[in-house]
Amino acid sequence: MTRGAIKNSLFPLLGVAVILVVWQLYTDVFAISRIVLPSPLDIFDACAANWDALLRQSWPTFSESVLGFLLAVVVGIPFAVCVASSRILNLTLYPILIATQSIPKVAIAPIILVWFGLGMQSKLVIAFLVAFFPIVVDTAAGIRATPPALLELARSLRASPLQIFLKIQFPAALPFIFAGAKVAVTLAVIGAVIGEFVGSVSGLGNLLLSANSQLDSALAWAALVWLSALGILLFAAVVVAERIVMPWSDAGHR
Repeated sequence: MTRGAIKNSLFPLLGVAVILVVWQLYTDVFAISRIVLPSPLDIFDACAANWDALLRQSWPTFSESVLGFLLAVVVGIPFAVCVASSRILNLTLYPILIATQSIPKVAIAPIILVWFGLGMQSKLVIAFLVAFFPIVVDTAAGIRATPPALLELARSLRASPLQIFLKIQFPAALPFIFAGAKVAVTLAVIGAVIGEFVGSVSGLGNLLLSANSQLDSALAWAALVWLSALGILLFAAVVVAERIVMPWSDAGHR
């Protein structure tokens, strides 16, 4: 790691440290109830005392988020290619996609729960629905953003449509695809937690609801911390994948 990278990584750590110190002082000076707002030390103690339960409940949420995100990538990229390549499909499907995305996932989660039950399938579907939209929108934008001069050059060399897509359009769309993937992977965590809120017997969302029902605010905040760490971990995984797939990109190196 270069000196500049180390220096840049210190700023977010410093910001978090300042927030935690101010938070701790606020709860101590004003004697805030532990039920209303636990202090960072209370949350740390809850993490240490319940680390086994937090770790155990993290796996279902992690699995639901990853599988929902991967399903969104597998389905969303071909869908976006079709929408970007055909004017008829674009006019037909894009308004429907926007309309379905406008529906709050919390509203349709009970319906999905009825269809797929309390198991992983319902959470996977909700995570997929939440992550699907940014994948499609960014991939379609990347396909359309291919420089026309490159397309004309490829056609002048008698390249087939498949060769044009694989050699020019798809590589040109990769930065857009990864930009959408970074958004989608964090949204997939949100989708999985929404499913766990509506109906679940496991997961960090279920643990958070149980802690709130027992007025154990410290444990609820500990679950939130673990959810945040899970989102950061998945985001970092996408960044690593971007650097591997696009070693030539400045974004991948950053």
